[in-house]
Amino acid sequence: MTNILKPFEKFVQIEASSGLILMFSALIALFIANSNFAELYFSLLHYNFWGLTLHQWVNDGLMTIFFFLMGMEIKRELLVGELSSPQKAALPIVAAMGGMVVPAAIYYFFNSNDVSNLHGWGIPMATDIAFALGVLSLFGKRVPVSLKVFLLALAIVDDLGAVLVIAFFYTEKISGQYLGLGALVFGLINLSRIAGVRSYFVYVVLGSVIWVAFMFSGVHATIAGVILGFMTPLKFPVKKKSDARYSPLEYLVHLLHPWVSFGIMPLFALANTGIDLRGIEFTKIIFNPIHQGVALGLIFGKSIGIMATCFIAERLKIAILPEKLKLRNFLGISFLAGIGFTMSLFISELALKPDQELYSKTGILLGSLCSAIIGAILIYITAPKMYIKDQ
Repeated sequence: MTNILKPFEKFVQIEASSGLILMFSALIALFIANSNFAELYFSLLHYNFWGLTLHQWVNDGLMTIFFFLMGMEIKRELLVGELSSPQKAALPIVAAMGGMVVPAAIYYFFNSNDVSNLHGWGIPMATDIAFALGVLSLFGKRVPVSLKVFLLALAIVDDLGAVLVIAFFYTEKISGQYLGLGALVFGLINLSRIAGVRSYFVYVVLGSVIWVAFMFSGVHATIAGVILGFMTPLKFPVKKKSDARYSPLEYLVHLLHPWVSFGIMPLFALANTGIDLRGIEFTKIIFNPIHQGVALGLIFGKSIGIMATCFIAERLKIAILPEKLKLRNFLGISFLAGIGFTMSLFISELALKPDQELYSKTGILLGSLCSAIIGAILIYITAPKMYIKDQ
């Protein structure tokens, strides 16, 4: 039996492992923020060097690499993966759309009376693929590969939706001068690629210039990472035999994926989940509309949206379910998609004011935890044991 993992299996393995590390990172941040080390923790996050705080370097700097990887993964899935054909893509796309619209609607319902809260409607829309696959991995061969592929494809469409939401709805006043500079350098990158420049150093330098330009443009810097990911070629123009086998995109995904999963994402969790709950009345949190909208959007909005659109798509013959699976087998997966965490926290930082973030972050943590528990129970109940022999 070969020890070489297929790309999909390797991806799932890394994401599942990083999900557990993310969970521990979040717990550590919560513990420190409510301990005697809280003052040191928050002072470190606000330590300023080179014009940005440590918190900003994580969220605007390191997370650009996360979004760069995300852009490449989305491109790969669109070209050669689970979203590469209409038949493959139909079910996860419609499911993801339902899983974004319904949570946003639930958030809007709870916050419609307070205009200042409405900007957070995008928070419960996202799925944290690392956490979701981490929970799914606990069931081993009990879960068919087709369900894992569905969850991965759904999460990738979710990520694309979240990127579009950030780009169009959470962008500040735009500076045409800096945005023009960024566009010019994007053009240089494209010309370099056409000219056959293969030095990664050149692209790192040009990419860094784009990041700085976007930082001053008003468009969030992480969007530059997504665009660079989309621009990364799947193949170089074939000039010799080795070119046909070499994929810059696959190489960079393979290189960056472990660093992002085991380094950047845990650092992001450490920097963003440290919520000081000392002296706060929990009833004040529980009955806050932001908290309610986020938590209930993740727990019930995701599952209702995904299951409803899957049901409608199947009945209208827009999409077909994978072989041997019934709609009930997707119920647990629909709740796991309610684990928002990384992307939800990121959007929360962009959408709300500091005094509102307490309620959104507690909503994200509670909603993600409940979604994980309910999803795990439902998968245990609904996952057919006959798939054990198929894996």
